[in-house]
Amino acid sequence: MLTIRKSGERGYADHGWLKSYHSFSFAGYYDPAHMGWGNLRVINEDRIAPGTGFGTHGHRDMEIISYVVSGELAHKDSIGNVKGIPPGDVQRMSAGRGVQHSEFNHAPNETTHFFQIWIEPDVTGVEPSYEQKTFESVQKNGVLRLVASPDGAQGAVRIHADARMYCGLFDGLQSAALELNPDRKAYLHLVRGQLEVNGTVLEAGDAALLQRETRLLIANGKDAEVLVFDLSA
Repeated sequence: MLTIRKSGERGYADHGWLKSYHSFSFAGYYDPAHMGWGNLRVINEDRIAPGTGFGTHGHRDMEIISYVVSGELAHKDSIGNVKGIPPGDVQRMSAGRGVQHSEFNHAPNETTHFFQIWIEPDVTGVEPSYEQKTFESVQKNGVLRLVASPDGAQGAVRIHADARMYCGLFDGLQSAALELNPDRKAYLHLVRGQLEVNGTVLEAGDAALLQRETRLLIANGKDAEVLVFDLSA
């Protein structure tokens, strides 16, 4: 079964310095029908105004992935990491038994557009850790590139969760297929452009929720950038 959730159905919060779309219930947005999908708990599409950001705050027992679309995200945490995250990089922070961090857009004239993704871990109370890797556009062009997995396969960042995250860029006649276990769930989010997913057309911001499916087929993209998740049920 494939269910489409349109971009405009997401929760939305405008804090002035931060404009955020929530795919699942988060902070002041609550929808009991959308609390997560499998072990995917949060997908927030955030835009941070120039010179602003999230002050120091804490997390526990969550796998947190940042995916920057445009601009740059400055990260600083309590385990000693001070990093800049540009487009093309995937950052993973395992909060474990507790970590403090901040995220800022230090650019004077450019908005930072990024996705904040939370996946529920298989184990709790682990030592907090950080990992960041670059995945160039050529690695994602016309394919679903594995970027996060439990075993770090194919150079992906390693997460403490039974989930895999893929990124892809599709245009024109490019297509890709992902074989699915019908006992699991899958989730696709279209970052930008237009794309056909199992024959259904999605626009930017739309998502496809899949369960009891055996295959995901992506085709007929128009300047499309996509995130795909293979998830425990």
